[in-house]
Amino acid sequence: MADYRYTVVDAFADRPFTGNPAAVMHLDTWLDDVLLQAIATEHNLSETAFTVPDASGDADYELRWFTPAAEVVLCGHATLATGHTVLSADPARDIVRFRTRNAGMLSVARTDAGYAMALPAWAPAPKPLPELAIAVGGPVEVTLWRKERYAVFVYPDAASVLALTPDFATLKAAGNILYIATAPGTATDVVSRVFAPAAGIDEDPVTGSAHCVITPYWCERLGRPSFTAYQASARGGYLGCTLDGDRSVLTGQCVTVMTGTMTI
Repeated sequence: MADYRYTVVDAFADRPFTGNPAAVMHLDTWLDDVLLQAIATEHNLSETAFTVPDASGDADYELRWFTPAAEVVLCGHATLATGHTVLSADPARDIVRFRTRNAGMLSVARTDAGYAMALPAWAPAPKPLPELAIAVGGPVEVTLWRKERYAVFVYPDAASVLALTPDFATLKAAGNILYIATAPGTATDVVSRVFAPAAGIDEDPVTGSAHCVITPYWCERLGRPSFTAYQASARGGYLGCTLDGDRSVLTGQCVTVMTGTMTI
């Protein structure tokens, strides 16, 4: 038996119990993948992030993410939470860099108002998605697609997004897709909701990876390099989104809500 320390952080949150919670566990070496998945399932949060020191010298840490059901290609809020744990532990440090298996190099930097996280700018392209649009629901104006993973549905207004009651069984059966519903906002420039039923999360509270996909779209549509965003889940969360070359830079705050030890 061994003890492993973990931290639970509410990401994209300025107070506890808002934003999106993530568990963060810093390891010396990788555990078996089956055990990593079991730990994430035990935490039963939308994401658990694991790090080990990066031996390549290209970054500070290697970083991986698991939902309660599967490992994912990219998780923004858990990256922000992981950066928060590292930077909070070392006030003299201003930035931490992560090497990932499928999303390249990521970074989290300290700012006056919180953190700035650099993710890849994965621009979606127009594609008809009629069956999925029906399952998400509502009067869709535009449908977009990014590789095999991200489906974006653009609505005329925030009220349309807030009113959605998706058919989760149909969305889950279509595969491990992140469904992003988005529209012009009211209190913010953009509003969104995000659904990931095949990953074990019907509605995700606040999703960084979704915003790395919609940042290029909204910056082009709005005609400017940045905008404010709100993800309208039950917990809710605010983000700043900026397109910087091939990076979607997301800003937000974090709150540590729990620390503990898992004995395995």
